[in-house]
Amino acid sequence: ILGGGEMRIHLIGVAGSGMSGLAALLLELGHHVRGSDRVRSVEVERLQKLGLEFYCGHAAEQVEDADLVIYSSAIREGNPCYDAAQAHGQAMFRRADALAAILNCKKGIVVSGMHGKTTTSAMAAHVLRVGGVNPSHYVGAEIPILGTNAFWASEGEYFVAEGDESDGTLALYHPEHTILLNVEEEHLDFYENLEAIEAVYNQVLDQTAGSIFYCLDDPIAARLCASRRNAISYGRSELARYRYSNLVARELQSRFEVSRDGELLGAVTLNVPGRHNVSNSMAVIALATELGVGMEAIGHALETFRGARRRFEFKYRGDRYTVVDDYAHHPSELLATLETAKKCGGGRTVVMFQPHRYSRTVALKHLFASAFDYADLLFVSEIYPASEPPIEGVSGQTIVDAVEGHGHGYARYLPDRAEMLSAVGKALEPGDLVLSLGAGNIHELSTLLAADLGTLEEMQRIMGPGPIRLYEPIAKHTTLRCGGPAQFWIEPETVAGFAALVRYCHERKIPVTVLGRGSNLLVRDGGVKGAVIHLTGGEFDRLEVNGMEITAGAGVKLKQLAYAARDADIGGFEWMEGIPGNVGGALRMNAGAMGAEMFDQVVTLDLVDADGAVRTVRPEDLAVGYRSVEDLKTRSAVQAVFRGQASSPEDIRRLLDESMRKRKTSQPAASSAGCAFKNPAEIPAGKLVDELGLKNLSVGAARVSEVHGNFIVNEGGASANDVLELIAKIKERARTERGIDLHTEVQILGEETSIYERN
Repeated sequence: ILGGGEMRIHLIGVAGSGMSGLAALLLELGHHVRGSDRVRSVEVERLQKLGLEFYCGHAAEQVEDADLVIYSSAIREGNPCYDAAQAHGQAMFRRADALAAILNCKKGIVVSGMHGKTTTSAMAAHVLRVGGVNPSHYVGAEIPILGTNAFWASEGEYFVAEGDESDGTLALYHPEHTILLNVEEEHLDFYENLEAIEAVYNQVLDQTAGSIFYCLDDPIAARLCASRRNAISYGRSELARYRYSNLVARELQSRFEVSRDGELLGAVTLNVPGRHNVSNSMAVIALATELGVGMEAIGHALETFRGARRRFEFKYRGDRYTVVDDYAHHPSELLATLETAKKCGGGRTVVMFQPHRYSRTVALKHLFASAFDYADLLFVSEIYPASEPPIEGVSGQTIVDAVEGHGHGYARYLPDRAEMLSAVGKALEPGDLVLSLGAGNIHELSTLLAADLGTLEEMQRIMGPGPIRLYEPIAKHTTLRCGGPAQFWIEPETVAGFAALVRYCHERKIPVTVLGRGSNLLVRDGGVKGAVIHLTGGEFDRLEVNGMEITAGAGVKLKQLAYAARDADIGGFEWMEGIPGNVGGALRMNAGAMGAEMFDQVVTLDLVDADGAVRTVRPEDLAVGYRSVEDLKTRSAVQAVFRGQASSPEDIRRLLDESMRKRKTSQPAASSAGCAFKNPAEIPAGKLVDELGLKNLSVGAARVSEVHGNFIVNEGGASANDVLELIAKIKERARTERGIDLHTEVQILGEETSIYERN
């Protein structure tokens, strides 16, 4: 009934890779197709252009006049469309039922097995297409080289389809030919044991009218097929009818020779990596040869084949890092994929693994123990449940425990995905290959990581010398010692490199934050998006004395500047001894103490504008205010010339000692960001806090200092939220009890939640 006509068909769960492929076939067969899902996908948008009527979300009225309702394996009772169709007595098909009906309209070629079906199905469709067979195809993933995951060729007689064994529906197929790649324990949430799995495979093999192509190297596949009269073997074994030999593997490419019944057919180059893909390609070679495709066409097709999405898919390949994503989630798949990855480069293999289903995790934990032997670092996320309810005591930690029990050197369970991304990014070293593995949505993390690594490496080339890192904890670089990570942490060594980097970020609309010593800074716990540029070292540590003038780079500490002036008998810099920042940050906020301010002594200032232009200005060119320089909110000081006056060594030493004593007696020794509030006109902020009785008020590990009321200290482990909540409480008390609005002097920046919150 599906082979042609104009039925009204509704697909529940149409955005999934399997259902979207089915929708494409039904549209090409002339049916009126509509579908619903919780989310919209790129494939759905493509299908809408072909005629799909799509509903984002499920509702009972969507199926009211449908002649047929098709649902995916993830759909259960409780779904509004499913329940409405059942209540109305409408015709309902599972996805596999519908695919089997369409397959029967042509000579079906079913690719079956626990692992490798998607790649092999895509490879078979591509080889037969190049060979002139003009097949239809249905594959459970996006296949760039095929153009789409499903296609109906009205003139061709064959239909290549990936057969799903996970729920027993493989037994629905009555194909012309069957490929059996491998068989092992899997999907134990559905099957009772291996015997039940074999029964389903035996049924589809019994229902195969033509040839059965099986891997002789797989013991269970060989046992199921070897005695069948219509079975054709392939593999590495010398007993295989179609055999590969003289395999030479170089990173992502394999070259090997193919023989049939001992007679050499030719040499093949395969540009998808791994011995398992060599074996799978032999199934396709055997099939195509038996269908009359010549070896020259087969060889050309295999050399041009590039694989399916999420099958050892390269997300990023740079000078220093590589990111690969793969669908592998069963222990044997994981081991094969990691073995392939290990041969692709000389660096470490860093793995982000998302277990798939609670039942699989607990049933196969003994196999997972050794599945990561080729991984140098393993990060395990929470389990992707699919449609399963949780099992008490089963989590990603179950995998980590098994792996550690096996003796693996490094495995961490990180259920928070943003935390995992951050941990992986911070752990990377040049030469590393990162693999995201799993059948859920772990690929979203590798997509983010690949994009960030691409930007990072481009920034490095633009900037020149200087370190650059992902997800650096900014807490390490602030005097308050709290806050989230920087998306890109960058330490340029030259003004030209800094300017080029700012220009690059400006052109690409990447946010830029310039950070000094972090002494007047509170970074929110979510971290900072974009480039966080730390001006220290190299040209930014320049410190030169010329007469009564001192040239200082943005990275010079104010204390260094004060003592350089002392050594040259230059007065006027003594007050800087008590300021814990550096030149760049102090200029930005016009820092001051003991009645003096930074811009009292500035002669000229070298700036980098927001577009990367470098220019020299004088103080009168800028809008300088109390603890604020408006122009430096969007421009960055890289160097300044200061002027002092001649003074006696005794006077300089006396004033330095006075500044030091004031700092030690009036400022807490614990970690702080300096003064939390600007002094209001009515009363100094510290005195106000003291009079309100708020000294020692705390939130979490953040506390108002008992030494000075305008300091909030981190007693160890305080979060930025702790500090912000404490600031809010002080402001509220000042407003309600004294009618005074306090304004923060400390600079607050960053995101409240993770910069990758959507994951």
